Amino acid sequence: MRGHASPSSGMAAPGTAAAAGAAAATAALVQYVVLRGDLARSWSLGAVVAQGCHAALAAAHAHWQHPDTRAYLSAGGAMRTVVLEAVPSGLLPALTATFVCPQAPDEAALTALAQTLQQHSIDHEVWTEQPENVPSCLALRPYPKDQVHPHLKKFKLLK
Repeated sequence: MRGHASPSSGMAAPGTAAAAGAAAATAALVQYVVLRGDLARSWSLGAVVAQGCHAALAAAHAHWQHPDTRAYLSAGGAMRTVVLEAVPSGLLPALTATFVCPQAPDEAALTALAQTLQQHSIDHEVWTEQPENVPSCLALRPYPKDQVHPHLKKFKLLK
């Protein structure tokens, strides 16, 4: 049940001093998940949510030994995740200048973001839905927000 921790769970109950300390220690850590907006408009809500869950878990699993990932996961109910929508790659330069986000995201935008993150040595995982072989989502391992936000600020929150 959300908001409650059992004594054996290893997580502090919200409102306790331990929970406050854990929240403060990880306040700057965030896991970004970037979904393809075109799929969000054409697939069922459940299928899209599953893609984000798969990508987030894949990134946490692939980078579980990183201190930021461990701190993020140990925060329990204080974890912060931001879900963004990929935008067409051809419009990324224009977005940087104008901060206008179009409504036609696609696979090319997700691929372009993955390449940018790789060029900047930012740990991430691209989730590819099988058996369709469709790249659907990308998730970063948990990072301090200020380290990765500059690469993601052109994307809008998924609605």
